[in-house]
Amino acid sequence: MALLSSPPLSIPKRNHHYAPNPSNPRLQSSVSTTTRAFRLRPIAASHVCTTEESLWIDKSSLIIAETVSEDELWASACLRVRSFYEFEPSTYGVQDHKTCLAEREFEALKERVAGKRSGFTRVSCINATLPLSHLSSISDDLCAVCKFTVNGEDRVVVGSLDINQCLRLPDEIAGMKPEGIGADFARAYLSNVCVAREMHRNGLGYELVEKSKRVAQEWGISDLYVHVAVDNEPAKKLYMKSGFIYEDDEPAWQARFLDRPRRILLWIGLPGIHDL
Repeated sequence: MALLSSPPLSIPKRNHHYAPNPSNPRLQSSVSTTTRAFRLRPIAASHVCTTEESLWIDKSSLIIAETVSEDELWASACLRVRSFYEFEPSTYGVQDHKTCLAEREFEALKERVAGKRSGFTRVSCINATLPLSHLSSISDDLCAVCKFTVNGEDRVVVGSLDINQCLRLPDEIAGMKPEGIGADFARAYLSNVCVAREMHRNGLGYELVEKSKRVAQEWGISDLYVHVAVDNEPAKKLYMKSGFIYEDDEPAWQARFLDRPRRILLWIGLPGIHDL
């Protein structure tokens, strides 16, 4: 799996064919109870694949940056669908399902980045991208699905995350820092953290998180959070390597109600930009 952390939005009970929570601004979709065409991955839980063989990449052309480009946001949405869901290739209409999910994520992502989502002060999408020419021999699917064009160059989104300036994420336990007036401006959460499975073990997750910390400091964020599945040791190691520490546990009843693995909340305090 490629999932490293939670989205800003929650995934609900999974007793349907596919049905992310209507309160979830990220991946909402229609409900079918007949067959299971694909299975939701445990989204809000950080998840890192440690068994699949990964490929070494040349980072000299790697770019990790914020984006508002619709072409690149679409590629980000496609990577998230590719990362957050498992599909049965033989299932009828599976490509239509993928397209539907990508369209919904794309529209929700545009809305959040544009500042139109209630409850979010500010949201930024940060991507890790590589030139298509560096990847064309590695994964045809990744290159076809997550490609975009910028300044005449074809590139591929190989990692992505959102940083969300807000008091709390829907259906998630909230951070406790900072307290009092101004918490909605000084607190932020990482979400939708994913790296293409072919690119694991290249340090892309760590570099995405480090970039997000710098962006958060520029925004004046003092306290940064991320939700992680309680049993996901690789993801916890990634965030702890980045300086995050444990703050709180999700109540067991909440995880059962939402039909997902229980999560923990990790925190890091960020110095002010003038203190660096």
